[in-house]
Amino acid sequence: MTEKKYLNWFNKIGYGSGDIAGNVVFTFLSTFMMFYLTDTVGMNVGIVGTLMAVSKLFDGVTDLFFGSLIDKTHTKMGKARPWMIYGFIGCAVCLAAIFMVPESWGQTAQYAYFFITYTLLNAVFYTANNIAYASLTALITKNSAERVQLGSIRFMFAFGTAMVIQAVTLGIVKALGGGAEAWKLVAIGYALIGLISNTISGLSVKELSSEELNEGDEQSSEEKYTLVEGAKLLFSNKYYVMICGVYLLVQLCIATLNMGVYYMKYILGDESLLGTFSLAMNIPVIIGLIITPWLVDKMRGMYKLNIIGYCIAVAGRILVMIAGYMGNIPMMLLFSGFAAMGISPLSGDLSALVASCSEYTYLTKGKRIDGTMYSCSSFGTKVGAGIGTAVSGWLLAAAGFVENAAVQSASALDMMRFLYLWAPIILYALMALLLTRLDVEKANEKLIAEKV
Repeated sequence: MTEKKYLNWFNKIGYGSGDIAGNVVFTFLSTFMMFYLTDTVGMNVGIVGTLMAVSKLFDGVTDLFFGSLIDKTHTKMGKARPWMIYGFIGCAVCLAAIFMVPESWGQTAQYAYFFITYTLLNAVFYTANNIAYASLTALITKNSAERVQLGSIRFMFAFGTAMVIQAVTLGIVKALGGGAEAWKLVAIGYALIGLISNTISGLSVKELSSEELNEGDEQSSEEKYTLVEGAKLLFSNKYYVMICGVYLLVQLCIATLNMGVYYMKYILGDESLLGTFSLAMNIPVIIGLIITPWLVDKMRGMYKLNIIGYCIAVAGRILVMIAGYMGNIPMMLLFSGFAAMGISPLSGDLSALVASCSEYTYLTKGKRIDGTMYSCSSFGTKVGAGIGTAVSGWLLAAAGFVENAAVQSASALDMMRFLYLWAPIILYALMALLLTRLDVEKANEKLIAEKV
């Protein structure tokens, strides 16, 4: 039976462009914030890491709160779009503010300023925007193939944006004269780009009505539930717990790879190589995302494809590590691209997996909690990235890293090698293992068959 189609290519591309905004925030912060705070402002890498970790204590609560709030929202624009569109205004302001640490303030005041702006961005505005944006995958179409296409398209924009930001940011900062003023101007520019792209994305799609979302279902999905009840619904779904783990591991890996700016500067001797490595990794991912919908169709689902992809990623990163110790940069670039190609299928179909996970809750519990379910994407993204960056900061500090030192200690250099070469191998291997248990599509098919 052919599934009904809900979206045209304008809707799909418009929706996907919203990840320009998401990655203007996420990539800029995760790649350059620590570098800016240590090598421009002069903050201690260990203290910054600790403040980031403490900030993440607020995120788990706000993720569930906003997810539940989205599920209970009823406006002419729908449930999620108001939170997505208006939430990014706060994101833009806070993003710029983080890169405006007052130079005239004392260090204690600077740390407090960073903590407040960083927490407001992540725990409030980015949470509201990101959960709403992710939730739209389940709210604008019921077609499983379209959901995979949406995921692939949005992550093409995500990786494309990440590639550009990582490739050009240091060059722009240098062209603007370097220093704090240059970072401020770049942050303001990125904030404005994000604000424009997010608004266009939110206005390019329309949410389905509750009646259409639940068409043909006998169960009522509009029952009210408290925040505690919502949490119970989430954690009674084993696939939700697994997907939270997937998001967490993905972002932990991205955080360690983003320590590459230190690896490039202090080991390879040229921080501008970060842009070259970004191109080497992101171009293969984008190519992989283009063919992911076709691969999902050919392999009749996402399960086997994702496992195979991460096995390829593990092999690729092992080769990157070997090339790194050989000091062979061309081989590092080649194998980085090979590993990146392996992660592309999951990047493309992850939103569809969350939608399937939400469907599993509906089939087993009779309640549709799409917004709350998609809180896992925000929770995993922010907590994984934040904790990953924080732990990386602690490890660098413990290894004796000195901000802007002409020569780093042997232990600090060894830690940079561990973070950039070894940590991704370990995390990719854990991902592959976790994905062997994440067969939610088969579980849903079985439940639907039992109801017929």
